[in-house]
Amino acid sequence: MMNLLVTADGGLTTAGYVISVIAVIALAAIVAVLLSKNGGGKKLTTQQLVTCAAALALAYITSYIKLFKLPFGGSVTLFSMLFIVLIGYWYGAKVGILTGLVYGIFQFLQEPYVLSFFQVCCDYILAFGAMGVAGFFSKSKKYGLQKAYLAAIIARGVFHSLGGYLYWMDYMPENFPQSLAALYPIIYNYSYILLEGVLTLVVISIPAVAQGLNQIKKTVTAK
Repeated sequence: MMNLLVTADGGLTTAGYVISVIAVIALAAIVAVLLSKNGGGKKLTTQQLVTCAAALALAYITSYIKLFKLPFGGSVTLFSMLFIVLIGYWYGAKVGILTGLVYGIFQFLQEPYVLSFFQVCCDYILAFGAMGVAGFFSKSKKYGLQKAYLAAIIARGVFHSLGGYLYWMDYMPENFPQSLAALYPIIYNYSYILLEGVLTLVVISIPAVAQGLNQIKKTVTAK
């Protein structure tokens, strides 16, 4: 069955894309239902749902703008992770995790690579869904967004690294220092995640940018 869905180089066949699109539509429908209620039966407003959709669109678009790309997956993008983090930071962990799950599926369709079902879960669904932990810092007032962002990208890296240990160790370069071989998945994945993270943290810490994001937060979270 896997041969019908996956090509020899790890991409998707036509049938694989069809099934993936159907799965995305089904997941989107489920998420839409879950997002319509937010903690204790409180429904998200139309404005909040639109904001989630806009963040997904912006994250997906900016993920195509790659400043640096590694050979076996992973890249430094134009702040694409920030938009997912903002949703968790503004609306809480539940909404952030669900939004991240959807974004992970989008990333899979963008650049699919399949070694196993669990590898796909680690590299796409769980990794990006974990970024919803930014929501745990939604009540933090001092450097709240910075702390939320840092926690989110570290959480993402955990699942990428887990997938690295389980499936990607054979791709370790021969010239990689043997003394650091056990850390290869961690070094590989956090190299691009933290680089984009540092760039993003610098930008969102600029007073004018921070003030602008605070104004947007007030608008999109207004009751």
